[in-house]
Amino acid sequence: MVRGSDILLILVAIIFPPLAAAMIAGCSCDLLINICLTLLGYLPGHLHAFWLIYKKMKAEESFGPGGYTYLGNGNFVGNGPGVVGAPPPPHGHQQQYYGSTQ
Repeated sequence: MVRGSDILLILVAIIFPPLAAAMIAGCSCDLLINICLTLLGYLPGHLHAFWLIYKKMKAEESFGPGGYTYLGNGNFVGNGPGVVGAPPPPHGHQQQYYGSTQ
């Protein structure tokens, strides 16, 4: 489902693709790639920005709004418990020690 923030990102991508890439990826390699693609030609920068927006929309669809972290290269991972890449459990939580005597 398209949200208002996605429409804003699309409008920003039409006007200036590197800004849309920065809004999604922050100061990362994707921003540098988008700047280079935009300098090489306006269309490649647009395609890359729209691809990042598409991947963000798919992550929101899978993990819910704000329930994901951007890993780079258009990859997102969920933040919920039991999700690969989830943050570690809080202190005081007993960890499983497989194959040890602790």
